[in-house]
Amino acid sequence: MKKSRKTGVSRTVVRFVDTEVFRPLGKKVKVGDDLEDNRIRLPGRDTLGYFLLELIAICGEFPADLLPRIPGSTSYKRKVLWSLKKDGLLRTYYQNGLRGYRLGRKAKELLLAEQPERFSFYLTGNTDTNLLKSEVSRRLRLHRIAEVHVAMMNAGVSVFRDEKPSVFIPGAPSVQRVDVSVFYGSREIKEMGVETVKIRGSRMAGVLLALSGIFIVYNCGPYTAVMDYRAEQRAQVLMELVLCRRRFPNQYGNAGVSGLLFGEGLEPFYRILTDSDSHSRCFFLLDGNYEHFYYLTNDRYGEVLLRLLCDRERRAELDCILTQGLCGRDTGFTVENDAIDDEGNPVLLGYFLDVPRINRFCTALQVQDRKGILVCFDFQRDVMERVCGGRAELSVISFEKFERRFFP
Repeated sequence: MKKSRKTGVSRTVVRFVDTEVFRPLGKKVKVGDDLEDNRIRLPGRDTLGYFLLELIAICGEFPADLLPRIPGSTSYKRKVLWSLKKDGLLRTYYQNGLRGYRLGRKAKELLLAEQPERFSFYLTGNTDTNLLKSEVSRRLRLHRIAEVHVAMMNAGVSVFRDEKPSVFIPGAPSVQRVDVSVFYGSREIKEMGVETVKIRGSRMAGVLLALSGIFIVYNCGPYTAVMDYRAEQRAQVLMELVLCRRRFPNQYGNAGVSGLLFGEGLEPFYRILTDSDSHSRCFFLLDGNYEHFYYLTNDRYGEVLLRLLCDRERRAELDCILTQGLCGRDTGFTVENDAIDDEGNPVLLGYFLDVPRINRFCTALQVQDRKGILVCFDFQRDVMERVCGGRAELSVISFEKFERRFFP
């Protein structure tokens, strides 16, 4: 605690990152000749307090158990939350075993007044992020979307409307290409209007545009991915039509659209590949609709791999290191492969957990009764052993060493 020499008013100086100092949170006190103005104001834009408010604004409700994935120490985040609640900018909503944070009325007013171009889409009108509901299904939907937003932001992907081009708004200025990775939520996609009626029922959380490609994003949480086959197929076709042909034909014209599924841990990934029950098995991911459909975990591992997925140069560098001393990819080989070893065995780089590719690889090995090599990270080893069932030898990469080299 420090005291101002002029006013004698105590103020708190806090740190979000070791090297960055932030301005005081909560009430800003102005002392006049006789009166003190205690009017509530927003934290400074360079504070964690403001970051939390703007993140909650675009998510609607922020799950309490997601806080550990926000940068900063636990004790500091507790102080920030306490300060925001004290000023009425933030409130805790707890019901049906779900705890989340929602904006207070004053916070909405202040955010709209300060940055309408960023927040009006989320904090006005009859929207899920503005008129919040108490139903568990609606709240879980908001929580899943919040998880995706946190993963995107931690991976360096732009999510705020004023930081990315208007791609889905009819009549918006033409955009030739995107030069940074940007994410558009499902509600932003629906701004296209009547065309989006075709994808009603889709569970997509949004779409990621990166230099490496276009990815339709889903989040199944801890559950097995259950999708409406026809709705998701129409969503894929619509994104290819709008993004690859209309908006960015020069950048994405020959790229097509890939899928990206977030999940809690690796158990959902295992169930996708091994569940034989036709009612619960997600055939949409396995029957050739997507050439690539990646599975990332909702944690730090997933965030780092998302950063790698968006970075074509770093990915190419890693693949080059992993295939040194091997023969190049054989497109005419009877088994899916990225390289061939000296003994003629197919080698697959499986560290992105590309569901259809790994399924084709393991199925071909089983049908042809042959061996192969599957490359993965050490935290993926156990689930890969269960998926391959001994049909493939695992070549394991140290995630710690990889991260230290590529994302120091």
